[in-house]
Amino acid sequence: MSWLPPLEFRAATARDVDAVVALVESAYRGEASRTGWTTEADLLDGRRTGPDDVLASIDRARSQVLLAERGGKLMACAHVADDDGFGYFGMFSVVPGLQRAGIGTQVLAEAERIVREQFGLRTLRMTVIDVREELIAYYERRGYRRTGIRKPFPYGDERFGLPRRSDLRFEVLEKAL
Repeated sequence: MSWLPPLEFRAATARDVDAVVALVESAYRGEASRTGWTTEADLLDGRRTGPDDVLASIDRARSQVLLAERGGKLMACAHVADDDGFGYFGMFSVVPGLQRAGIGTQVLAEAERIVREQFGLRTLRMTVIDVREELIAYYERRGYRRTGIRKPFPYGDERFGLPRRSDLRFEVLEKAL
């Protein structure tokens, strides 16, 4: 494997909103997402996020949209926040053609560090569509555990996409930091 410069991390600003939306959409929706393994194209159509969601995450107190760049080019992003005393992790996206190259593992570690050191929280939680067994296994290999807590999928709310199946739910995963 050839040498690559390290990832550089920074917090997103309002100037980054369009780039973040494009990255998230490319990682989860449509044909472009099928290049990577995180696609939800067989589960959902429609949008995964929008400028309004990303800007709200940037502007929210005790919240950060984390960007991972290499040579000034956006490679990945994630949203971390304080959610009622627990860390929240979401909007995790890596450029589809670069998935499985270790970028996601580095972003997840940085997100955990931010939640632990900057927010002072001891548990990080996320919600994952429970039929995404390969994705859940990825998180389990990194120390996350299935809590058994399930939340309904917001059918009828197009901000979360247009479901292609009627059996979607979220499951809460968590990790002690």
